Amino acid sequence: MPPITNDWADKLKEEYKKDYYKKLFEFVSYEYSHKTVYPPGDDIFNAFHLTPMSNLKCVIIGQDPYHEPGQAHGLSFSVKPGVDIPPSLLNIYKELSTDLGCRIPNNGYLVKWAEQGVLLLNAVLTVRAHAAASHQGKGWENFTDAVIRTINEIDRPIVFLLWGSFARSKKSMLTNPKFLILEAPHPSPLSAYRGFFGCKHFSKANEFLEKNGIAPIDWQIEDI
Repeated sequence: MPPITNDWADKLKEEYKKDYYKKLFEFVSYEYSHKTVYPPGDDIFNAFHLTPMSNLKCVIIGQDPYHEPGQAHGLSFSVKPGVDIPPSLLNIYKELSTDLGCRIPNNGYLVKWAEQGVLLLNAVLTVRAHAAASHQGKGWENFTDAVIRTINEIDRPIVFLLWGSFARSKKSMLTNPKFLILEAPHPSPLSAYRGFFGCKHFSKANEFLEKNGIAPIDWQIEDI
C-alpha cells in the first residue's frame, strides 16, 4: 500500500502504529500476493491523494469497493473510464439531473469531484475479486472511522452526504456544529425510490457551501 503523503499523513500517523492496522497490513499484503484484489494496490488511498484535508468540502461515504474487473480505483461510487456506469451511480446522476439540471455523462469517473474537495470514502478500502464484503471486519473500518473522527475535528463547514443505513450509522461520530449532515436512502435501485430521488442533496450542499463563503462544487461530470 503506497503511503498517504499529503496533509492527511500527520493526522493519521498514529493509526499505523496500532495493533489493528498492523494486522490489517499483513492481511492485505497476503491477499494481494495470493489473490486478485481490487482496487490495484497503488489506488487504495486515492480518495486521500486526490482530496487533501485542506481542500475538503464534502464527504460521501460508501461501503465496499466494486469487486469486478476494471471498476474500482479507490473512490466510492466511481469507476474507471470505459467501464459501464453502475446502477447506484446512474441513480446519483438521475438525481443530479433533476436537482441541478446536470446532463447524464457517458462515464462514471468521479475524479473531478474528488479534485474539488469531495472525499469519496469507502468504509472498506479493498475487496477480493468477485467476493463482495470479503475484506470487511479486517480492520479497514477502524481506519476509516478514525478518518471520520479526524474530519469531525476540522474547524470549518463541511457537508456529509449519508446515503443508506450503513453510511447513516456513522452519524454518531459527527458532532461538529459547523457541519451539515444530509441523510437519504441509498441510491441503489432497491431503495432509491424510497427518498433518494428528490432529496436534492447536491443543491443543498452547494447552498450551504456558498452561504459559508466556500466555492460550490461543479457536479457535472463531462463525457469522455
